[in-house]
Amino acid sequence: MVKKKTAEVSFASSKVKELRRNATLPVKYERMLAGFPLEKMFKGKTVAIKIHVGGDIGFTTVHPLFIRMLVDAVKKAGGDPFITDGSGAMQFAKARGYTEEVLGAPLIAAAGISNNYAYTRKINYRTLKSVDLCGNIVDADAMVVLSHGKGHGNSGFGAAIKNLAMGCVARDSRAKLHKVQGENFVWNSELCSRCHACKESCPSPDAISFDKDDNLKYFEHGCRYCRHCETACKTGAIKINSHGSEYFQRAMAMTTKAVLDTFEPGRVLYINVMLNITPFCDCWGFSSPALVPDIGILAATDIVAIEQASLDLVKSEDFIPSSLPESMTLGDGNHLFQKIHGKDPYLQVACAEEIGLGTRKYKLNVVE
Repeated sequence: MVKKKTAEVSFASSKVKELRRNATLPVKYERMLAGFPLEKMFKGKTVAIKIHVGGDIGFTTVHPLFIRMLVDAVKKAGGDPFITDGSGAMQFAKARGYTEEVLGAPLIAAAGISNNYAYTRKINYRTLKSVDLCGNIVDADAMVVLSHGKGHGNSGFGAAIKNLAMGCVARDSRAKLHKVQGENFVWNSELCSRCHACKESCPSPDAISFDKDDNLKYFEHGCRYCRHCETACKTGAIKINSHGSEYFQRAMAMTTKAVLDTFEPGRVLYINVMLNITPFCDCWGFSSPALVPDIGILAATDIVAIEQASLDLVKSEDFIPSSLPESMTLGDGNHLFQKIHGKDPYLQVACAEEIGLGTRKYKLNVVE
């Protein structure tokens, strides 16, 4: 039996041991970046720094200071960086303070202005036959995946894998990724008595609603797959396929591999910012309180290891009860994100390891 290799994950804690500049997170982060062979990775290379811009009035995305420090480190190493995200998100960049003047590098839409500059790659998983990878990502020589770790309605957790799979695809590929879940929620209008027992039994305020014509509307991001609605329905009008999240997470891992396969080995660095860890994705366009105290920043050259380590650092015992919206309650699960969303957040990590993207076995190197 071949012994699994242990990956190195650097960790800069947000905790401050003493009141001086050199003990704070930005300086630890600077030292952490200096510990990687950035010159070997990026010298003479065009470097895409893939971020998640977020949207509307959301304010818990990665602080511009950490992006600027990364840009400076890439430049110092001899790289030519640019900041990028999905084409539809770039309109919100200025509201977040993401401008070339602030960050020190140009902001370029990942698939061009019209979201049509892309390269098609085959996936062949369930209904996901192919994805269109953003052209400006594929054209880059190297990449830094700078992700904000937080909860996610479809996969429990969103960080590096989500940042690549959902943020590096163009045209209608994001919709295709969501649709791979299949008919995970089926409502039969003819059987429905409109008693609204399904909505009343649902622990999520967003998953089920009824329109003015009393027709059920389903929002997949809000669904926890607890099946309370299915159980409460006396007429059998609701059927749920609980494997939907598993299909989605595997499709994300496979799409992530398609993105990473466009780069030479040793040209990608992953950074997960575990600050302002909210229940929902930044794409919702608003922010809610952090679920746990700030943890810090992680960095690695192994995407599986950094995702595993990031999840491991989010402890259920650190949960801040007042952080959840009043309409939500914690359910069952082995991880805090699973208790909130009903989806195992480790599934995407296990799938990524299974297809050869890295190892879940890691050593955490604390940067002081």
